[in-house]
Amino acid sequence: MFIEEACVGCIINQSMKVANAIHASKELESKLTSSVQTMSKNFSFSQTPPEIASDVYEMMSVIANKADLYDEVKDLSTKKALSFIPLLKEKLLLSKDKLLTATKIAIAGNVIDLAAEVEFDLEEELDKIFDMHFSHNDFEILQNQLSHAKSVLIIGDNVGEHIFDYLFIETLKELFPHGEYSYMVRGNPIINDVTMKEAKSAGFDKLCTLVDSGVNTPGFTYYRANSHAKELFDNTDLVISKGMGNYECLTPSHRNNICFLLKVKCGVVANSLGKEVGDIVCKMV
Repeated sequence: MFIEEACVGCIINQSMKVANAIHASKELESKLTSSVQTMSKNFSFSQTPPEIASDVYEMMSVIANKADLYDEVKDLSTKKALSFIPLLKEKLLLSKDKLLTATKIAIAGNVIDLAAEVEFDLEEELDKIFDMHFSHNDFEILQNQLSHAKSVLIIGDNVGEHIFDYLFIETLKELFPHGEYSYMVRGNPIINDVTMKEAKSAGFDKLCTLVDSGVNTPGFTYYRANSHAKELFDNTDLVISKGMGNYECLTPSHRNNICFLLKVKCGVVANSLGKEVGDIVCKMV
């Protein structure tokens, strides 16, 4: 999906979030925000929000002389997510529908999104997620696809969220042991998206096949991916896409059997889905 006017203001506002995250001086903060505002005058409305964001964040990274703008925040997000793991493991242990519980855990983690128009509190989200209904509910289709799929690709989204994705994949392997599972991450630091560094630290390389997509966008942009990532995406039986960035990049896609799992956190994506901000979505295409 291409950017809309509303996306421009959102992307400009992200410069302030970056300035706060890196504890920028007033001079650096001003330079970041003014540079993004100037850049926004030439945004192409034939690109997706993640494609635009990749250029903006690359410029901010150069201005701030910092390769990973959100490294400290990502560490904090990981620690916070890990603090909930004992509780969530107990939820899974006592659950009468482990797949549904694990899927909702994976979606709850999707609130950890530093580029979102609307921010949600993780602890509050976990308190209510298990009583929430999918506003678009293709869960039974997902369950059926998983029962037949010999290969499943999960495309990761944000750091912190990836900790919950680990539980999700553990549950998939337990319930559907016939499948081969892969977890795909970004090619380099972009916003607070998960890369090989965070995924390896969390042990994904021992849990499943860990794949570097090669993309520099906060979403899986197919034409920017490396050849291995493209081949895997094209040939796997089922793709599970986490979060809004991947939804924005993969709507539309040249393949089917993609399940989008996300929390709706902006009006543009809400309109695209015909849903409301705050809804949770399990959508098969």
